[in-house]
Amino acid sequence: MSVPVLDIPIESTVTAEDVVALCERAGLDVSQTFAETCRPLIAALDGCAQTVIARDDYIPRPDEAMYVRQDIDTSIHPSVDGGGWATKARVISTHPQNDLLAGRTVALKDNIALAGVRCTNGTDLAGWEPDLDATIVKRILDSSGTILGKAACESGCWSTVSDTSITGPVRNPYNPGYSCGGSSSGSARLVAGGAVDMAIGCDQGGSIRIPAAACGIVGLKPTWGLVPYTGILGGAAVIDHAGPMTKTAVDCALMLEAIAGPDGIDDRQPAIQFFQPTKYHAEVHKHLQQASSAPLSGIKIGVLEEGFKHPRQDEHVSKVVRDSIEKLRELGAEIQQCSVPEHRDMELVWMCALPAFSGTQGLVLNSSERKQLALTEPAALGNGKLDQATFDNLGAPGQNLYLRWLFLKEKYGPALISRCTNLLRKLSDDYDAALQEVDVLVMPTTPIPPCKIFSSRTEGNLADRLKRTVGITSNTAPFDDTTIQLPDTLR
Repeated sequence: MSVPVLDIPIESTVTAEDVVALCERAGLDVSQTFAETCRPLIAALDGCAQTVIARDDYIPRPDEAMYVRQDIDTSIHPSVDGGGWATKARVISTHPQNDLLAGRTVALKDNIALAGVRCTNGTDLAGWEPDLDATIVKRILDSSGTILGKAACESGCWSTVSDTSITGPVRNPYNPGYSCGGSSSGSARLVAGGAVDMAIGCDQGGSIRIPAAACGIVGLKPTWGLVPYTGILGGAAVIDHAGPMTKTAVDCALMLEAIAGPDGIDDRQPAIQFFQPTKYHAEVHKHLQQASSAPLSGIKIGVLEEGFKHPRQDEHVSKVVRDSIEKLRELGAEIQQCSVPEHRDMELVWMCALPAFSGTQGLVLNSSERKQLALTEPAALGNGKLDQATFDNLGAPGQNLYLRWLFLKEKYGPALISRCTNLLRKLSDDYDAALQEVDVLVMPTTPIPPCKIFSSRTEGNLADRLKRTVGITSNTAPFDDTTIQLPDTLR
């Protein structure tokens, strides 16, 4: 490789001693002569970095005359809509492109950038107020949807129980002493309670599907890369998904139609900006209009045996799910048993994969090595590591994940990430093989029903909080395929 420039007008204070100290911190022993030779190179690099960091950022700022935001309110009483709101607002487009979502109200999970509205990510995030809209925000507004605000989410989006958010506990619509699931807790609560018609959640290991199951609504984790994640705080690009949370499958298809497709920025999608949207809603609506008394005739449903075999599997959950499967049979579906032995073993892989994948991008907010829209303001807050105050503010789930990441990075390094990547791909191939024989695989979304919640995010120690969640993602985390949660905890 070459060195592009050496003559930088900005003066650098880098010395040969700085170069020696840099190498020592990396475990390298270099001579003074070597350090003096490298000093001009590092000094030039320092000057380049100072110049770059001083330049204006390049982000897609919204036209706020067209995309109007009003009535922004963060002083919401915790009792309103079960604690489901982080921030209320009213955002519309004065010149929408279509009427796909006309008359529909929407809530955004509070890790999604909405310009001019704070984004907590379930924590304080040093009061980040984005200057940009996420791609899916613009698409909702262009489709005539009305955004009513930001839905509460769990701290750092790391918890499957709804009592870790900086905005307070999110209470189950059927029993306020119990969890809504997480981390898209507020999104599920607001839809289930009728505060909004639709919501957007985000999902890595179950954060759409678990809250949907806990609140009795429909939640879709779309195919990886189908919906652009541009402008959304995530865990890791390899597991980040954004998707609809609605009361019905018809509405779910409607929202998916509005938000899916490449945006020319998310590097997991084709690098195009113009595309013909897939008519998901029209196809579902057409099927329902033409449906007979056996609308599922010709559909083969595979009941995944391993999905019912978790050690904490609750017998009542199993019964509800099996009863729902029988309803599918009554509607004309052909039911057969299926087995994917690796499904149960993947909990071990996921235990390692989540911190290994998510530590860099999700915890210390380093999105390097990607060709996408980088969220520079949150990245500057972390600067590659967590300070004591940030660590303390994460709460039990985030602290647990950060320690797991530090341990795995120090002891096993990239070799473990590589092995996890390949084993998860093997599991995906095993699911694909099973889906050659059936159209759909079904199982409980979670092996256990919602648990009781603490009254605040500071109550209970790390062990007390985490033991409630053991096994809850056993049927959600392994899947990188399109998965949908339906009422009655069936997925």
